[in-house]
Amino acid sequence: MSKPANRFAVALITVLFFLWGFALNLNPILIPHLKKACQLTDLQSALIDSASYIAYFLMALPAGLLMKRYGYKAGITLGLILFAGGTFLFYPAAELRQFSFFLIALFIIASGLTLLETAANPYITVLGDADSATQRLNFAQSFNGLAAFLAPLIGGRFILSGRNVSAVEQQAMAPAQFKAYLKEEASAVQTPFLVIGAVVLLVAILISRTTLPNINEEDDSPAASSGSILSEKNLILGVVAQFFYVGAQVCISSFFIRFSSQAAGLDEKTAAYWLSGALLGFMVGRFFGTFLMRYITPPHLLALYSVINVGLLAIAIMASGMVSVFALIGVEFFMSIMFPTIFALSIRGLGAKTKLGSSLVIMAIMGGAFFPVLMGRISDMSTMQMAYIVPAICFLPVLYFAVRNFAVKRVKLAASH
Repeated sequence: MSKPANRFAVALITVLFFLWGFALNLNPILIPHLKKACQLTDLQSALIDSASYIAYFLMALPAGLLMKRYGYKAGITLGLILFAGGTFLFYPAAELRQFSFFLIALFIIASGLTLLETAANPYITVLGDADSATQRLNFAQSFNGLAAFLAPLIGGRFILSGRNVSAVEQQAMAPAQFKAYLKEEASAVQTPFLVIGAVVLLVAILISRTTLPNINEEDDSPAASSGSILSEKNLILGVVAQFFYVGAQVCISSFFIRFSSQAAGLDEKTAAYWLSGALLGFMVGRFFGTFLMRYITPPHLLALYSVINVGLLAIAIMASGMVSVFALIGVEFFMSIMFPTIFALSIRGLGAKTKLGSSLVIMAIMGGAFFPVLMGRISDMSTMQMAYIVPAICFLPVLYFAVRNFAVKRVKLAASH
C-alpha cells in the first residue's frame, strides 16, 4: 500500500475505535431513558447492559473463526452492517414501545461491535511500520476514550428530555395523556439512532472500497496445544478479576444518572453532563496511570487503585448531595488503568497459549452482563445508593489478583476497554 492509502486505512480503522466506544457509552443514557419510556424497574433496565455484554461473550469466538475463514476485512464489514442494522431497529422498537425489541436491537449492535473489536486491534498494528505499532494502537484507543466522553454529552442533549413525571403527576393525568407522554419519550431515540446507523453504513461502504492488507497469522505450534490452559493459575485468577472489574465498571457508569438523581437531586440532563466529565476523567486517568507506572509497578498501582475505589464507593454510599457524586467521579478516574493492567498481567508468560488466554480474558467481559442486573435488583429492594455496594465488593477480587502479582515489575499495556 502507498503511504497516502495507508494513512487513509489507518484513519478508517481508527474510526472503528470511536464508533464502538460511542455505542457502548450510550447505555448509561438508555438505561434511565428506557426505564422511563417503557416503565421499567431498575432490574429490568439493567438488562440493557446484559443484552450488550452477553453478545460479547457469545460472539467473541465465532467472530474469530469467521475472520480466520473469510478475512478481517469481511469481518469488519459484517460487523458494521450488524451495527447499523441494530440501530435502525430502534425506530420500530420506539414506535411499538416494546422493551424486548430494544434488547434485540442492542444485542445485534453489540454483536457487530464484537466483530469490530476483534479485528481492529490487530489491523491497526499492521497498517504501517512494526516499530510504531504500539503508538498507532494507543493513538486509536485515545479516540475510544474521546467517544466515551462525547456519548453522554450527545445522548443527554438529543435523547434525554429532562422531564420526569412523578406518581402524583401521573395520577392527575388522563390515561391518554400519560400514554402520549411515554410515546414521546420513546420516540426521542429514533432520529439519533437513524443518524448513527447512516454514519456506520457510510463507514462500511468506505471500508469495503478500501484496500486493506491481509494479516498472515502463524500456524499454531505443537506447544500451543500442550498442557491445559486451565492449569495456568495466574490466568484463571486474571479472568476472575477481569470478570469482577468489568462488572464494576459497567455498574458504576450505567447507573450514574440514576444515582445522581437519587443522591444529589440532579435532573437527568445535568447528571448526563457530570457523567461525561467522569468519563473524561477516566480517559485522563489512563494517561496519568501510564505515567505513574514509570515509578510504581503495575500490580502495586492496581492494588492501590482498588483500595482507593473501595473507599470512594463507601463515601458514595454513605454521603449525600454532590459529595457522593464527586466520589463516584473519582472512582471513574481510578478505574482507568485496571482493564489493560489486568489483561497484561493475566497473559504474561503464557507463550504459545497467549492467544487462547487472551480470548478467555476478553470473554470475562461477561461480568458486564451479570452485575448490573444484581445491582438493579438491590436497588429495587432498597435504594440505588445502597446498590453501589455491588461494585465496591467487585474491587476486592481485583485487589487480591494485584497482590498475587506483586513480584511483577513491568508489563506491556496494549488492551483497552
